[in-house]
Amino acid sequence: MSSVPSRRRASAAAAAAALALAGCGLSAGPETKNVSVNVTRNFGSAPVGSATQRHVPGSETVMDLLERSFKVSRRYGGGLVESIDGHAGGPGRLDWSYYVNGILPPKGAARTAVHVGDRVWWDLHDRTATGQIPAVVGSYPEPFTTGVGGQRLPTVLDCAHEVTSACNKVGASLRKAGVKVSYQVLGGGSGSDSLAVVVGTWRDLQGVIAADLIGAGPAKSGVYAQFVGTGGQALELDNPKGSVVRTLRGGAGLVAATEQPSLNEPTWLVTGTDVAGVDAAAAALTPARLHDHFALVVEGSEDLPVPLSPGR
Repeated sequence: MSSVPSRRRASAAAAAAALALAGCGLSAGPETKNVSVNVTRNFGSAPVGSATQRHVPGSETVMDLLERSFKVSRRYGGGLVESIDGHAGGPGRLDWSYYVNGILPPKGAARTAVHVGDRVWWDLHDRTATGQIPAVVGSYPEPFTTGVGGQRLPTVLDCAHEVTSACNKVGASLRKAGVKVSYQVLGGGSGSDSLAVVVGTWRDLQGVIAADLIGAGPAKSGVYAQFVGTGGQALELDNPKGSVVRTLRGGAGLVAATEQPSLNEPTWLVTGTDVAGVDAAAAALTPARLHDHFALVVEGSEDLPVPLSPGR
């Protein structure tokens, strides 16, 4: 997907507004409602705390929201988070990252506005394998219900011919969440200013940009799993350092999200080593099963959040 003039104009307007405020924060605006913040460690595996704000000022930023409910220390002039409730980054690449509706914002938390319904997620994790994870699935049904930067985008479901059952499951899950879905055959292109969910076996997804990123490993996609073999007959699972620690074969599925750099419009993939794997991944597209996971691998009845924690 590519950026479009309307989005460029919106970004330019936001930048101009920020300059006009001369560093005093975001301008006051209408009250924002029903915003939540979730804090975890180790790629979502260890909860720290969560809070919901029913009413917050229109000038609220992600940093403001965090500091309302947690004890926060900052660094680098206040622009970056050092610790939350005593949990701090450490030697090496252990650091805090945040996501709004499952998307890594292009700006720092002190410069990112909060919008109605936003779900903000902070996580402290090892960034050895990649400095940036552009999108995660653990805030599902976001970003489909609330959107990106306060704008709800159309959702397009791109399905391969051979995975009709899985495609129907994905569509039903999105509709249950109140999302209107447009269907098209995989390869048609979802167009600009939309969110794409791509459903198919890994072989079907060859040539899809998001799939190519995942195939290149976590350093490119932020997804700690990759398919291997000429047709993706096996699925390798990585640990937080980016090393392969487990390999699955037939019947393995993956639910993941990634995006091309700088677009801020993620593509979700519901895929697998074969049709059975895609079916298993589609069945996992629920808020309960994806909760607090960066990406999810499914093998039979076993859910394997990736990156894999020690002992999995």
